[in-house]
Amino acid sequence: MVKNRHDPGREIPEISFAPPVGTPAGVEVLSLTELRHRVPGERLTAPQRPDFHHLITLTGGTLWHTVDFTAYALEPGSWLWVRPGQVQQWGDLTHADGTLILFRQDFLDPATAAGARTEDPHAPILRRPLPDDAQALRLAADHLAAEFHALGQLPLEIHTAALRHVLAVLVLRLAHLTGPVGSPAPDPDATYLRFRDAVEKDFARTRRVEDYAEALGYSARTLSRATLASAGLGAKEFIDRRVVLEAKRLLAHSDRTAARIADRLGFSSATHFSKYFHQRTGQTPIAFRDTIRGHAPSTTSTPR
Repeated sequence: MVKNRHDPGREIPEISFAPPVGTPAGVEVLSLTELRHRVPGERLTAPQRPDFHHLITLTGGTLWHTVDFTAYALEPGSWLWVRPGQVQQWGDLTHADGTLILFRQDFLDPATAAGARTEDPHAPILRRPLPDDAQALRLAADHLAAEFHALGQLPLEIHTAALRHVLAVLVLRLAHLTGPVGSPAPDPDATYLRFRDAVEKDFARTRRVEDYAEALGYSARTLSRATLASAGLGAKEFIDRRVVLEAKRLLAHSDRTAARIADRLGFSSATHFSKYFHQRTGQTPIAFRDTIRGHAPSTTSTPR
């Protein structure tokens, strides 16, 4: 299912996708019971950064799952979507029944990936669908599981294509769930998407909105308007939140000094990094590290 790729120089264990022998490369469907039997509990509860997508849904019991310092409560019918690059930790699976769907970003066709916003690290993680949506999602998940376990009944290329199409139905429905008022959230515009991708690539190189504006061919004001409309915050705050998230990941899951983390994130000194972090979190880097290692995650989210 998965393969650890970790060496002493890495601060967070990276998990790469490794499909079962003989199955189509790029997707796997298994029950949480299978996962519990296959992977030791201490490996599941340790921080990990997968390079592939996780879709988790429960049919019975409850489960807490932590993604980037937020603990999410799953109940039957709710869905959790963990994207590549996010740091996750599994909770106790003893009393949880459900389905886990794993897939690589490149398994879906480009149009589906774009329509489902699979590359958006800011897309919703936890969803609790309304009854009609819940039934459609359950049908899609059951169909995907049946198709995955029907290996050998069709030529491999046809089997793979069928899996790709059924998974597309599932992720498109998940990405465009209607809210309580019955209207889908607006799609982000192209300006925001280009800015978002540039920040993901270069946040450790520059924190200046002007640098991104120049590289992308926009004004700083245009970037701020687009980011505010799509993400609900200005361009500068968007950049700062991404930097702080990576800083928190490195502080929580590595033993690197503040000076080494400062260098990794493009700060001129540990002092500059400490001031920047304190201004945006209310804690020094070392105080944050002590807090996060001494207590369970304190920020929680319940299904919605």
